[in-house]
Amino acid sequence: MDVFAAVADPVRRRIVVLLGDGPLTAGALAAAFPEISRPAVSRHLRVLREAGLVAAETVGRERYYRADHGALREIDRWLATVRRQAWDQRLDALGTEVHRTRRERPAEPRTTGEERPTDSRRSAG
Repeated sequence: MDVFAAVADPVRRRIVVLLGDGPLTAGALAAAFPEISRPAVSRHLRVLREAGLVAAETVGRERYYRADHGALREIDRWLATVRRQAWDQRLDALGTEVHRTRRERPAEPRTTGEERPTDSRRSAG
């Protein structure tokens, strides 16, 4: 299963977040979702395993699930592209605005080193 499809479901996203704190059993994960059945949680875990987002390890009679963040790299790369495009657009807009402002602002007269603007706040000794 595709990583994006796997995390498209809010229950699966929440499972990945819960597993970010450390391994949990299927029973512990199911307890975190009282609104859905245990078989439904198991199906969600299977989808996450197939997408490479979750790994399972059997210890005795219990199966422990842990987050496998390697598959999240694909999402990270996509997000980096989106963020870079957004920043590129913003910086282009800023450049356009700076250029427009410079064109519209009247040129200020330049002063020579001998001429100094008067400062009315200065007291006359």
